[in-house]
Amino acid sequence: MSEQPTVKLYALSTCGHCKNTKRLLDELGVEYAATEVDLTTGEERKAVVEEVRQYNPGLTFPTLLIGEVVIIGYKEQEIRGALGK
Repeated sequence: MSEQPTVKLYALSTCGHCKNTKRLLDELGVEYAATEVDLTTGEERKAVVEEVRQYNPGLTFPTLLIGEVVIIGYKEQEIRGALGK
């Protein structure tokens, strides 16, 4: 079994596509770190927004990082492919 790449999800707490992405990752048994950008404030929010912009200049959500792969939006087949599931 190959080791799972690091998975990081940038989401909004109110976003349906973000919820779908989380549900898919949970169903697949994937460990991931999620940051709900709209729930951050002040300096933390500034830092997180800059982080997301590095991967997704349009600053849209969800922004999902799977190892070196960046997936913007809820794209089930791309997510499964990047995870090898």
